[in-house]
Amino acid sequence: MQATYDNIADRAKPLPKDMSHHFSEVTKARVPSKTKEFYKYFQIPGIGQLAGGLPNAHLFPFDTLEAQTAPPNRWTPSPNHPGGEGDATLSSKMAATSISGSTTTSHVVVPHDAPTSDLMKKIDLASALQYGQADGYPPLRPFIRQFARDCLHPNVPYRGGPEVIFTVGSTDGMSKALEVFTNIWVEGKNDIRERPGMVTEIFIYSNVLSQAQPRGVQVVPIEMDEEGMAPFGPGSLEDVLANWDDSKGKRPHFMYTVTMGHNPTSGVLSLQRRKDIYSVCSKYDVIIVEDDPYWYLQFPSAEVEEAKARNLPIPEPKPANTLEKKSGYPFLDSLVPSFLAVDVDGRVVRLDTFSKTVAPGCRMGWVTASPEICERILRVSESGTQQPSGFAQVVIAETIMGPQSEASAAFASRSARDKATFAGWKMDGWVRWLAGLRGVYERRMVRMCKILEENAYQLKQSTPTRDADSEWGVITKTQLYDFQWPRGGMFLWLHMRFETHPLWKAPGSQGNVITGTALSTALMIFLTRKPYLVLVSPGLMFSATPQIREERGWAYYRICFAAESEENIDSCSLRFAEGVQRFWRVKNVREIESLLDEASTEQTEDLTGLVNLGSWMGC
Repeated sequence: MQATYDNIADRAKPLPKDMSHHFSEVTKARVPSKTKEFYKYFQIPGIGQLAGGLPNAHLFPFDTLEAQTAPPNRWTPSPNHPGGEGDATLSSKMAATSISGSTTTSHVVVPHDAPTSDLMKKIDLASALQYGQADGYPPLRPFIRQFARDCLHPNVPYRGGPEVIFTVGSTDGMSKALEVFTNIWVEGKNDIRERPGMVTEIFIYSNVLSQAQPRGVQVVPIEMDEEGMAPFGPGSLEDVLANWDDSKGKRPHFMYTVTMGHNPTSGVLSLQRRKDIYSVCSKYDVIIVEDDPYWYLQFPSAEVEEAKARNLPIPEPKPANTLEKKSGYPFLDSLVPSFLAVDVDGRVVRLDTFSKTVAPGCRMGWVTASPEICERILRVSESGTQQPSGFAQVVIAETIMGPQSEASAAFASRSARDKATFAGWKMDGWVRWLAGLRGVYERRMVRMCKILEENAYQLKQSTPTRDADSEWGVITKTQLYDFQWPRGGMFLWLHMRFETHPLWKAPGSQGNVITGTALSTALMIFLTRKPYLVLVSPGLMFSATPQIREERGWAYYRICFAAESEENIDSCSLRFAEGVQRFWRVKNVREIESLLDEASTEQTEDLTGLVNLGSWMGC
């Protein structure tokens, strides 16, 4: 009965719009791989294989692939609704250890051959290490498809719902999105009116700039607030698109955005903000590429703990997801939904990754988008990366899904311990693992923020100059930085108040002026010295354009609370704060210039013990 109702409801939805007018010329010219099309015949039971150029699976130098894996409940989750009914006090939750009492591991064994001809249930090395389809490993892709459609995005409003296709991580997904939707433009060769554009926030994950700019794509920055991209107002998405000057290139039809735990600013777009941005994109026919590696790292405690730390009224709890259809998993249903939840046109291309949920070295992710767009990405993959590594796919499949019933005989020869300790996480276990990861990172975030709150001001005491005031002391309070507690992601976006530094705009020894860029660079180098030994990422490297870098980028640092070890996160945060306090006591221009000279050379002091709060690589 429920299935019938769901089918009727689906037929009432509109079909996704045709987005082929946005496809690049190369994308339009792509045709299915003849070799890959031939693979469908390989699945015929008992077929004699005289056609394909496949090496013999019995000659693979691996008999099994084995690993000890964590139980899905290894980490303690944090509350979905802090302070809500039935919830323990938030402070006690935040003080709890990150590791639960369960430390038992499971023994995963991937056999060489699983005794089943059903490729959708055949998890073994013979199939995983062989040439395969570019859309992903047959047993794992349906699982991820179900997870995406039924659990993450149950409210997609177009008929038939989205499809998924595997990628070699989100960087690969973004590369393929650019390939599908943008033509290469060369200055001096192509007409400026044909130059493609990409709208994005004023601060952006810098690797995307490295992908877009060599193609000639013009990066068009959009103003943002603490939540994320601004849909309306001066410098907003609506303002930029409505007033576009065609002499500077084509009006952008491509958007890149990180909407949950934005990198680098850590904001989370509300459902209403998504609706507003989507309405503008629909009006001006813009493709939305939503890159969300941190979607499960939404921190409901941040707003409450921030208010408590600053003696402000505790805000009333507000549900993040007010959509009707739920996944049935309280953790997932408590999170802000994706742009896919409002994608009536079929213009959203969602990038997901295992890099932050399993490990970056997996080099695995997936795209969720309309079937038409996924089909075009598939054509790109067939002639490029093809599918991700078979080793990574089969280990993740075995860990999450477990041995399939038809393949259970392959485990008959294993020890009793092996057979007893592993059954696969299944969907419930996978969601529980994600909830536990959120708990670990949320507690780290709270600890770092509390330390930074306590050191945001510098207090100085001075003696009055008049005898009549000799019994009094003068206390000055200087703000060193301010920040919003991260609403999601892995980063804290720190606004440095360099204008309060004693050498702000001071004349240099060479007729120069000590600018914000100079102070930002000098402090970054200063912090890498003993006794501080911490490394942060300057906002300069996340600025979408040179103009933003010059005007505003120098005023920020991105600090990562994810990369350092559990026992070091507090000490690193404190060393950073102490280093900033000490830097504000520097009153000699020569000392600043010495640090800048060091930054311009390859010579550095002994960096033994340096810890990385910047996490430049891969984030």
